[in-house]
Amino acid sequence: MLRPTASKLRSLRSLTQSVVTKGTTVSGAIAPAQQRSIRFLNNTPRVVPQKIQKVQIKRYYASESAVKVPEMGDSITEGTVLKWLYQVGDSFKEDDVVCQIETDKVTADVRAPAAGTLTSQLAKEGSTVAVGSELFKFTAGAGGAAPAKKPEAKATEAPKQEAKQESKPEPKKEEAPKPQQQQQPKETPKPSAPTSSPAPSTGGQRGERRVPLSRMRLRIADRLKDAQNTYAMLTTFNELDMSQIMALREKHKDAFQEKHGVKLGFMSAFVVAAAQALKEFPVVNAVIDGTDIVYRDYVDISVAVSTPTGLVVPVIRDSDKLSFADVEKTIGQLGEKARKNQLTLPEMQGGTFTISNGGVFGSLFGTPILNPPQSAILGMHATFKRPVAIGDQVQIRPMMYIALTYDHRIIDGREAVLFLKRIKALVEDPAQLLLA
Repeated sequence: MLRPTASKLRSLRSLTQSVVTKGTTVSGAIAPAQQRSIRFLNNTPRVVPQKIQKVQIKRYYASESAVKVPEMGDSITEGTVLKWLYQVGDSFKEDDVVCQIETDKVTADVRAPAAGTLTSQLAKEGSTVAVGSELFKFTAGAGGAAPAKKPEAKATEAPKQEAKQESKPEPKKEEAPKPQQQQQPKETPKPSAPTSSPAPSTGGQRGERRVPLSRMRLRIADRLKDAQNTYAMLTTFNELDMSQIMALREKHKDAFQEKHGVKLGFMSAFVVAAAQALKEFPVVNAVIDGTDIVYRDYVDISVAVSTPTGLVVPVIRDSDKLSFADVEKTIGQLGEKARKNQLTLPEMQGGTFTISNGGVFGSLFGTPILNPPQSAILGMHATFKRPVAIGDQVQIRPMMYIALTYDHRIIDGREAVLFLKRIKALVEDPAQLLLA
């Protein structure tokens, strides 16, 4: 059956209204074909204009979602916007890092909860933001946003090429007046050179730059100064012969790396030796809390790692239960995360003892400073060959100076010296580490 046209539908509606009286239809006055058309008309739904549907769709996709500053630790209430990795109009995928926030302890990544397009940045780089405040807004949906980047990239390439073409003839024009500029100073300096001093010209090269301290650097400065003001720090020194541990490493480094997938370094030997010495001298692993001494039955050794933003000390948990391979793997993982600013706050809290290896920078001798609230820190230094007395003979041996800075309020000199001598004995004779 052919469907009636729009004009015919309007005429049928008017006809229907004229034949309907008080709820009853006069069917006899209408032809059968018209009755079928009326039934079709009554069952036909009204069509919503297409323009209204388009407006509704635009309003749906234009809705924005706000992302707030996440919680970054129990004691952290605010941070500084370090860097925006996406600008307004850029598209990103789900879980992409949109912004980085620096705190006094860690740099936190703010990730996108869903794919979309960044519509507004609610804080500038360098500004302070509170935990829970809105950081940026975006529109969800990567289908229409992702391809928008491609034409922009192509569009930017064209002006770059034009700029290059335009910039080519300009240096040629600048090259022509160069000889004139060289001839002019030859004529002018004759009367003026002896009378004028070169101090003003060199003064422009002696400028200064003022850069604000980062939150992490401010926190490091406060903690180190508090350590000097609070602790009665004292340092004792010793030296150890690295011959046997170096020979052990040289002999087994290939097999060790093939089996465990990490290189055998000297740091693992010092961590294992320090963990054993801490169990034998528990006061070095203890800490003062008010009027009490808190003895820890566990050993969590912090390892100082230098990063571009400052010194961080990730913690090796249960160091007394780890093997050489476990220590090397843990140090490698923590060191890589530290260099990428991906360390979390729990990974840097709770250490009971710290090892700082200044030898990687070539340090011969130094006194480390305590890492509050710990009571002692071991300082390693570079290994150099020098003559030493072995029995009644003078031999050339690879030697390293080691230092132990401790809190003299809780650790006496006797315990500090014996503790350092124990580390010396374990490293100089690695077989004792297996027996221990």
